[in-house]
Amino acid sequence: MLDSAPETSGRRSWVRDNGLLLTCLGLFLVFFAGMIVSGAATYNEEQREHGSAETVSVVGYLLSGDFIEATFENWESEFLQMGMYVVLTAFLYQKGSSESKPIDEKAPQDRDPRSERVTAKTPWPVRRRGWVLALYEHSLAIALFVLFFASWALHAVGGVAAFNEEQLQHGQPAISVWRYVTTAQFWFESMQNWQSEFVAVAAIVGLSVFLRQRGSPESKPVAEPHRDTSA
Repeated sequence: MLDSAPETSGRRSWVRDNGLLLTCLGLFLVFFAGMIVSGAATYNEEQREHGSAETVSVVGYLLSGDFIEATFENWESEFLQMGMYVVLTAFLYQKGSSESKPIDEKAPQDRDPRSERVTAKTPWPVRRRGWVLALYEHSLAIALFVLFFASWALHAVGGVAAFNEEQLQHGQPAISVWRYVTTAQFWFESMQNWQSEFVAVAAIVGLSVFLRQRGSPESKPVAEPHRDTSA
């Protein structure tokens, strides 16, 4: 019994140390499952409204253009938002916002890793130097933009499948992916999500100048003056 105590404590410590990521992933799975079930029901209802007696299972829905488009249309905008936010906050400032680096002083993120003291805990790319370090110091933005372009491509693939299904139901010819990405519908689907992401970013950047959330790293300390900028 005594031996299990450190193990239980270790598990609790791991959960606590990774609580934010675990909670976000858990919420993602819950909402994603809800999206799949409700999406399949909506898809089948629309099929019946178009006079089709055939319905699809949940697994069949996962392979449909409708599901692929709906999923990656949203992921695309999220990764674009995060990628742009990472890059823009490296160069731009907002006085008084918790989302901005300090304006009149150097931030820790600006330090050149080549001049830092190397230890055993230093990330391997920093110890390796050269092109590996050059890639690593921009790896977060690179990863987010790779995810954005992959999601954008899958949005196009799923979108053209859904578009062509509707075209065939109306007796119209199918089109290619390349043709689809030149349509107003494809760009409307993208822009309606992109604009919402950036208005959300603008909201937190602006509101965090004047409003607070005690205990959150996305907020300045409650008693800090509005015009002070803290990283």
